[in-house]
Amino acid sequence: MTTLLIRNARLVNEGLIVEADLRVRHGRIDKIAASIDATADEEIDAAGQWLLPGMIDDQVHFREPGLTHKGCIASESAAAVAGGITSFMDMPNTRPPTLSMAAVAEKKAIAARDSLANYAFHFGVTNDNLDAVAAVDPRQVAGIKVFMGASTGNMLVDDPAVLERLFACAPTLLLAHCEDTPSIAVNEEKWRKTHGDAVPFSAHPLIRDAEACYRSSSLAVALAQKHGTRLHVLHISTARELELFTDLPLADKRISAEVCAHHLLFDERDYARLGSHLKCNPAVKTQADRDALRAALNSHRLDVIGTDHAPHTLEEKAGRYFQAPAGLPLAQHALPGLMGLVHDGIIDLPTLVAKTSHRVADLFRIAERGYLREGYWADLVLIGDRDVDAPDDPVLSRCGWSPFAGRRFRSRVATTVVSGRIAWHAGQLRSDCRGRALAFLPDFAG
Repeated sequence: MTTLLIRNARLVNEGLIVEADLRVRHGRIDKIAASIDATADEEIDAAGQWLLPGMIDDQVHFREPGLTHKGCIASESAAAVAGGITSFMDMPNTRPPTLSMAAVAEKKAIAARDSLANYAFHFGVTNDNLDAVAAVDPRQVAGIKVFMGASTGNMLVDDPAVLERLFACAPTLLLAHCEDTPSIAVNEEKWRKTHGDAVPFSAHPLIRDAEACYRSSSLAVALAQKHGTRLHVLHISTARELELFTDLPLADKRISAEVCAHHLLFDERDYARLGSHLKCNPAVKTQADRDALRAALNSHRLDVIGTDHAPHTLEEKAGRYFQAPAGLPLAQHALPGLMGLVHDGIIDLPTLVAKTSHRVADLFRIAERGYLREGYWADLVLIGDRDVDAPDDPVLSRCGWSPFAGRRFRSRVATTVVSGRIAWHAGQLRSDCRGRALAFLPDFAG
């Protein structure tokens, strides 16, 4: 297929909603017009459905190499395109971790072979690879990822001297997972003393509490301000952390923030129903935190929305509190879930598109993606309104479950186009689709 024509769509792009046709040729958007009098190898009548630029997910854990019993690039990219995610950036905490350009190249080779979505990879930080970090070519990786808490082994970086050097030498965008490990350890011990191994999952937001998040996030922001670092703080989960970020357009600041779908769509009341299936780091917290994060989407304090997709098997999740791993499979249902915020009037659709596509492309200086523009790569999502059980379609993540089970969505992904090729349509994967490596501009665009 070299040409695709989508007719009668409502295009959502750069703050506007317009009725138009869109033609794809050789992988790129060839023409956008009110009506296109032409034929194509394949045509889709959108019949008034929303046509969005595909979601670009800045944070996923697709588990390959080394943890492929949970998921792999093939299985998790399939879940992603079924959920309207056309590009992903994978985290470095695989086995072995992604701590060298050789490891990045290995992941890219797997993705070129297996990924239905476009792909890029983050470079990991340890206590002893800062020379390798400083030498990273910003055009070859999505960003540099540091775990300032909530990790194990050598990928937990909390030594003050190492952090000072890291923030001073990072050659590209530095992404930080921020939780204060010592305060979490104190909270864990308190709960162990009263409950032993039978700590309830409802204690998770009290153990990994707002104070632990704020201590670490405020440290990261202070270090970035001191060294002039381009810093991106991941998965903000508390109202208090919002005060650390400025309400300025992305182009006017060097410190940005991400919020994840589950921190917008769940709160502490959901632990009673979901238990370990809601355990993630940082924890889903109070309704007040959730509502503050939702409200901040209408400002510039929160710049992008990601998923932090992190599958674990049902067997692993069946353990008690301290044994069950943290992480949720979210890629397939995040965008339909976020559409609920639009239906409820919490944000408008152009704002959702800005936070899931435009600003992600701007922040990571991704070339020719993230917008519906002639000449850009055709990464497209058609979304229709339909009251449907979630998950209605089979869960495509290898782990086989979803925290959204039992919910109802009012929108669903009808079609996903990746680099000009249909990857998902009418509830079916096009398994012959392959994504492309994301290209990064040499200098920051925003």
